Amino acid sequence: MKTKLTGILGIAVAASIMVSDVNAKNIKVQASSKSGDWAHLFMTENYAPRLKAMTGGALSITVLPTKAVVPHRETIDAVANGILDGDLNAISYFAGRDPAFAMIGDLIAGWDTPEQLQTYCMHGGGKEILQKMYDTLKVTSGKIHVIGCSPYSREALVSKNKITTVAGLKGVKIRSPEGLAAEVFRLVGASPSSIPFSEVYTSLEKGIVDAADASAYVNNNASGMHKIAKFPIYPGIHSMANLQFIMNKKLFNKLSKDNQVALETWYIAAYTEMRRAADIEDKELVAKHKAGGDITVVDWAQEERDKFRKISVGAWENYAKKSPLAREALNSQLAFMKKMGML
Repeated sequence: MKTKLTGILGIAVAASIMVSDVNAKNIKVQASSKSGDWAHLFMTENYAPRLKAMTGGALSITVLPTKAVVPHRETIDAVANGILDGDLNAISYFAGRDPAFAMIGDLIAGWDTPEQLQTYCMHGGGKEILQKMYDTLKVTSGKIHVIGCSPYSREALVSKNKITTVAGLKGVKIRSPEGLAAEVFRLVGASPSSIPFSEVYTSLEKGIVDAADASAYVNNNASGMHKIAKFPIYPGIHSMANLQFIMNKKLFNKLSKDNQVALETWYIAAYTEMRRAADIEDKELVAKHKAGGDITVVDWAQEERDKFRKISVGAWENYAKKSPLAREALNSQLAFMKKMGML
């Protein structure tokens, strides 16, 4: 009798495991980073495996590099239509859909630290504004769920020439995302062009651009940019790219409440740890490069940073006039900054 009961229990356990395996969901998302980048390796090697552990195998995630499935500006369409389960992409890539994406995606010279912007996104109304933007956009209305948004670094600016002032940007051919960032660079006399992150290195190498609004210092270094652009500006003067985590809404709604919460918790933990790790590695690399002598790390005087921010604030206001959502996105950020004593 005991042997028979043991056998029945064994079959039940095996069946339970089989059902669990069948119901296990692998979430396929496309990121804005390319394969081999520091940010992509951080997510694929360090944090992606943790989701499976957190959910007892019910959920896992595959973080694909940029353009692995669709071009970088088409990920939201792919998520809405179920071609991708989600994305971890730069919000500013979608500025062509509505100027509000540029306003939330990168408020140029607006935030001092990644922690400030992450707090705004997750607790100050940022992800709610982003959700409203997707609900308003015809092609994604009712099809996308926003899990969150966060930067992981205040970006450095890579340059082949030494630029120490606002005036020094005049005439510089610079890679920049379309939208607000490009508008600010135009106002200071630079010539911005929109180039995918995956093509920045070759564009610098071939002289298509002289400088680039690219990524964190550590990510730029991992991409080899400092081999040809030896005058990086750090700390950066401009960009703090805000990245989103969105999912196909039908798929998200099919997940259990526990797994939804686990996914949200995993995301916050991933980007909190990534911004801390990036900051540490940035500082270590900068110190190494300063000591080495081959790379000249440029740190702008506060007076020049203030000039650049003043120009940027004017660009915010001009850009906010482009759509009602852009105005709302700017007002939301300004209100949070005032609440936190930043303005």
